[in-house]
Amino acid sequence: MNLHRRPSLLLAPVLIACATGSASTLDALSSKDAAAGLRAALTQGIDLAVAQLGAKNGFLNDPKVAIPLPPPLNKAESSLRMLGMGSEADQLKATMNHAAEEAVAQAEPIFKHALQQMTLTDAKSILTGGDGAGTAYFRKATSAELTAKFKPIVAAETAKLGLAAKYDEYAGKVAQFGLIPAKDANLNDYVTAKALDGLFSRIAEEEHQIRANPMGQASTLIKKVFGSL
Repeated sequence: MNLHRRPSLLLAPVLIACATGSASTLDALSSKDAAAGLRAALTQGIDLAVAQLGAKNGFLNDPKVAIPLPPPLNKAESSLRMLGMGSEADQLKATMNHAAEEAVAQAEPIFKHALQQMTLTDAKSILTGGDGAGTAYFRKATSAELTAKFKPIVAAETAKLGLAAKYDEYAGKVAQFGLIPAKDANLNDYVTAKALDGLFSRIAEEEHQIRANPMGQASTLIKKVFGSL
């Protein structure tokens, strides 16, 4: 069932789930407002995350999401610098993070489609599921499509250095001995996964802010809906 097309069905489960202590406030909400407030909150988180991380140096200059060198190289970074290969390490790190920025900039349509496909059950779970429920929904609903979208973009960026194939060959051998996880043995897979982690962590931060301080939000609908939960 599509939330956008059937907003009239949303309010009943919200009322049931949140009746204790807030029934009078929720009773004053129309089903249209409840649905629109939820969409506004989730859209706000998406827009902010994509705008911040998809900008130039959005990953690279943010310590919370900056992508480090893959484990085999990260452990050897100090040695690389001692051998005069610091510039190569810096170039690879910058390329990985810029690749993530390029990829994330393309994420918004996928999130918006997932929002349009949200069911009544999804909406109820998000509204009453507590902190992180909206982020969990998006991670489940979009990860596969985002991965497929991100990987070619990441591959195009890392190919400019010509290091991806060399890294994959080296890391693949290391992974055979169980010294690194198999998922980290491919450079493009590694960068794509880290880009997704950074994106979802930023959405989670925004969701937390909305739930913790709904009355501090600019949107009147967000204040009404999340302030009533």
